[in-house]
Amino acid sequence: MLFTLLQADIVAQPVAQEMSFSLIEMAKKGGWLMLVLLLLSILALYIFGKKWWMIRQAQKVDKNFMFDIRDYIQDGKIDSAKTLCSKYDNPVARMVEAGVCRVGKPLSDIRTAVENVGNVEVARLEKGLPFLATIAGGAPMIGFLGTVMGMVQAFFNMSMAGNNIDITLLSSGIYTAMITTVGGLIVGILAFFGYNILTSKISDLVANMESATIEFMDLLEQKR
Repeated sequence: MLFTLLQADIVAQPVAQEMSFSLIEMAKKGGWLMLVLLLLSILALYIFGKKWWMIRQAQKVDKNFMFDIRDYIQDGKIDSAKTLCSKYDNPVARMVEAGVCRVGKPLSDIRTAVENVGNVEVARLEKGLPFLATIAGGAPMIGFLGTVMGMVQAFFNMSMAGNNIDITLLSSGIYTAMITTVGGLIVGILAFFGYNILTSKISDLVANMESATIEFMDLLEQKR
């Protein structure tokens, strides 16, 4: 019975040591390229969080906004329509405000002004997304670079060992090298999903902006 307990304790010790292995310790073995991947992950999270907040704010449009604008314009209350637009900090309100400020001018001029504001708003929302896409594509490549560098170092150590070749020289080098690949893939995958989520939300917002533009221009045409 005592012998069995000692055996169980001996088997449990390596398991406990294996379970205590942390992600931080694993990252340290990846070398200086892991610092680059850490920096890229922080930048990716910052861009995603900032753009997510901007898009959420841009989507906050009162359902009665266009109805109120319609009533003000039909009643000739242009100043009231401008005041209403200034109360909202979103692309739709700024686009409508640009059109309201030009009421009385040719419809083509009004449409151009509204579309120009819309283009500026879309460009502001998309700013930073190309860098996020670059992280999504570049992080795995950086990870692979670390793997290649680790493999070169491992084979160099084996060549320097001469006849005293130990399998641990190769296995430890490969183990260290593969860590950068894992890190690069994790950062790249997260950035890739983040980029696509933001792109999808911006596309939905652009569709709402186009719908508001059409509704506003139809309103002006009916008034004439």
